[in-house]
Amino acid sequence: MSERRITLQHSYQTLPAEFYAHVSPASASQPELLLYNQPLAEALGLPPMDHTLAALYFSGKQALPSAQPIAQAYAGHQFGHATMLGDGRAMLLGELVTPQQQRFDVQLKGAGPTPFSRRGDGRATLNAVLREHIMSEAMNALGIPTSRSLAVVTTGESVFREQAHAGAVLTRVASSHLRVGTFQYAAWHPKKTLLPALVNYAIERHYPAAAQAPNPALALLEAVMERHITLIVHWLRVGFIHGVMNTDNSTISGETLDYGPCAFMDTYHPNTVFSSIDHQGRYAFGQQAAMAQWNLERLAEALLSEIHPEEQQAIALASSVLDHFHPRFTQQWLTMMHAKLGLINDAHDVVDDWLTLLQQQQMDYTNAHRALMAAELPADECYHTEAFQAWWQRWQPLYLAGGGGDAAQQLMQQNNPAVIPRNHRVNQALAAAEAGDMSAVHALNEALSTPYAAREVGDFYAQPPQEHERVARTFCGT
Repeated sequence: MSERRITLQHSYQTLPAEFYAHVSPASASQPELLLYNQPLAEALGLPPMDHTLAALYFSGKQALPSAQPIAQAYAGHQFGHATMLGDGRAMLLGELVTPQQQRFDVQLKGAGPTPFSRRGDGRATLNAVLREHIMSEAMNALGIPTSRSLAVVTTGESVFREQAHAGAVLTRVASSHLRVGTFQYAAWHPKKTLLPALVNYAIERHYPAAAQAPNPALALLEAVMERHITLIVHWLRVGFIHGVMNTDNSTISGETLDYGPCAFMDTYHPNTVFSSIDHQGRYAFGQQAAMAQWNLERLAEALLSEIHPEEQQAIALASSVLDHFHPRFTQQWLTMMHAKLGLINDAHDVVDDWLTLLQQQQMDYTNAHRALMAAELPADECYHTEAFQAWWQRWQPLYLAGGGGDAAQQLMQQNNPAVIPRNHRVNQALAAAEAGDMSAVHALNEALSTPYAAREVGDFYAQPPQEHERVARTFCGT
């Protein structure tokens, strides 16, 4: 690859120096390119890449000629508790501007310690890196805003997490890594010029129309709120549970970020939790909208001085925006649920009763929605109970009123995936990869690349876990 054609920009470093620290990636002893996302590389406008050179660049062993590695500073509420943070195992190399003039951060995750590592080693395990690659690329295929995985490089070194694991580095691409926590950091900092600089930068980068609004900071808050409503509705559509919705993982761009203890729900229940560190169920499946609103309230608090110089007036203005969260979310969620059920006309009670039925019958969230699209219901007992049949008799006329096999079927096809990255399949693939066999990862990635395509009855990737395959807990990569 011609080095002169890789040109990274560094607009983030136009912010005051307090927002970042210059860093150097730790040198990997034996970097080897394990995965390279060619479709993403082409979309980013990257030229063909030699795999040996890619391993050097994306492990941090050799610097991209235009890279200026930094670790970003930010703060955040972690499970409700405020703390100062920063990139403890991530390094921003710079920003890539695509041929379509879209700007993306290019970041190494797991390339060594930074000033924000808080006694951590700054490394990442192969298991954690592959998990983020699988999950983020699956989310993109599902049509959900997300960071992306460009490359996975093994380092040839061990990383210790209770025991020794193979080390790896992920090259993550995102619209930016600006977070609610970035604004909290600026608002909490004694230097009062940080916040207005960050507000201006965020508006210019993500929401340029807000600059023309009578109150740009308030317009920024509303724009971020709308993105987050859309994002959470997407998560709920596919049964995704983020697991660690702290404000430092809440992006200003409205993209899904940080795939640590995340998981996809099999059996439906709104209180479903997988994260091993979420002891109180704060970020349970059904709590995610409320937590998004809570995070947005923290963003509003950080923005108060930019919204209005008088605090009470600023609070009133911010509240006037946030008061719209619940009704707008509810409307988008209902629209989404109607689409999953193929309902063209309003039928709120049918939606509510369907979710109650799913919970009571302990039905698989993904497969139950796909079953409604089939010519014949599956033989599973849950589809032939008196309760299901009673609901079915109410739903069918409404479904048929929307066109049945035409418009309604198309709506359902677009909103109900046949395959998701089920926890047991992901764990099986990761276990094989740790043992040196990447074939299961490749096969899983292939299946997840077309999640809405019809699958054969009994398809390996569409099957929910058997009792002995169930995953009870997922874990943070650190």
